[in-house]
Amino acid sequence: MSAQRRTHKLLPEPTPVSRPFWEAARKRVLSLQRCDKCAEYVFYPRGLCSHCGSAELTWTEVSGRGTVYSFTVARRPTMVGFQDEVPYVIAIVELDEGPRMTTNIVGCDPESIRIDMRVEAAFERESDEITLVKFRPVESS
Repeated sequence: MSAQRRTHKLLPEPTPVSRPFWEAARKRVLSLQRCDKCAEYVFYPRGLCSHCGSAELTWTEVSGRGTVYSFTVARRPTMVGFQDEVPYVIAIVELDEGPRMTTNIVGCDPESIRIDMRVEAAFERESDEITLVKFRPVESS
């Protein structure tokens, strides 16, 4: 039985290019490609650097921290399989390393989320192969 059937959600399907991202997430690590030529980080996984076009990309563990760049609160499910999760937050997080990721913010009241809020990676296992990278607020110290 596929992961999609077990969870009733459509889940990402790793490709040869994205597989290292998903393997790292399964280990609760956020890993991005970094260009060996221009030293810029690249996200989403791809075969060429989005900054300089080089094919010399190396998977690199990153901090998993960033800020909320933009967000919306979904009060109705946006896809089949999400009806038990409403309301939920769909966000763009700008990582400290530069790239922006579309993700979910978890672990807080959706009404408490603000632009520029500090967040950190939170990993949610959906199947044997897929652990999703979401974000939660950074606790104040």
